[in-house]
Amino acid sequence: MIIRLQILPQTLIPNFPELRSSPKILKTPNNPRNNNHNSQLLQGFTPLKSRTTSPPLPTIIGSDSGLLFREKLIYLEKLNIDSRKALEQNPNFRSVSLDSIKSVEKCLYSMGIERSDMGRIFGMHPQLLTCDIHTDLYPVFEFLLNDVKISFSEIRKSVIRCPRLLICSVRDQLRPTLYFLRRLGFVGQNAISCQTTLLLVSSVEDTLIPKLDYLQSVGFTYRETIKMVLRSPGLLTFSVANNFKPKVEYFLNEMEGDLGELKKFPQYFSFSSEGKIKPRHRLLVEHGLSLSLSEMLKVSDGEFSDRLMEMRLRTINGELSL
Repeated sequence: MIIRLQILPQTLIPNFPELRSSPKILKTPNNPRNNNHNSQLLQGFTPLKSRTTSPPLPTIIGSDSGLLFREKLIYLEKLNIDSRKALEQNPNFRSVSLDSIKSVEKCLYSMGIERSDMGRIFGMHPQLLTCDIHTDLYPVFEFLLNDVKISFSEIRKSVIRCPRLLICSVRDQLRPTLYFLRRLGFVGQNAISCQTTLLLVSSVEDTLIPKLDYLQSVGFTYRETIKMVLRSPGLLTFSVANNFKPKVEYFLNEMEGDLGELKKFPQYFSFSSEGKIKPRHRLLVEHGLSLSLSEMLKVSDGEFSDRLMEMRLRTINGELSL
């Protein structure tokens, strides 16, 4: 079933008839006596036609008056938006009307996005404040509903998780990436959901393919690589330079691990090197103990400490029994 968003027609503005009558000008009869009297009164005054008149104030086109502009700034403050940042990143905000900005808010609200969410969304992407809801926003929502098959109730989750969806072109970015991901195997139970729609904003050529190529260069086959990313889609969001390379090097060189273990637990790349991987591995090495990647990383700090203590007691008891 195709879901189409209904766009209400713009409010018709009635045309008011122009004023046809011109103000009447009263003429004073030409009386010589009056002329002499007037000339006496005007002695010592500069004739009006020879006076120097001040030039008219310039009309500023394309900008609001101070009061209207202040109303827009107050509106941003109510949404918890940094007005200075918004103006720096989107100069068009100065000339757009407040009604136009509010129409963007109403559009998002109609799609289930709460007002409390909009400060973060507009703060990350101020260009949304001056976008055209008919050409910029509605096509994205229709794409998510009809092409990706995201339910209406999950639209908010998709946008909150990745507000960048709202500034991407459906034709140039979102739809080509969706087709690529489906060819990889993101269909059926692995289909794109509100949890993985953030993959749609990634460039196929510049982001997704290089990551797949790197994993294969480490030693995984193409099929193994696809199974890994389907099992852990977050792999496609990690940086090759800042995540994959340093963690693979530490795993192979310091931990002396086997690639087979990474195949079983690709979530390894989602854990912090300095916060969890290295400290826990060093504790295990210090006490001559070992755990699988999942056993070492999936538990909380407290559970890991308890498990470490239990393993140490077992080792001590084993030594005493000899």
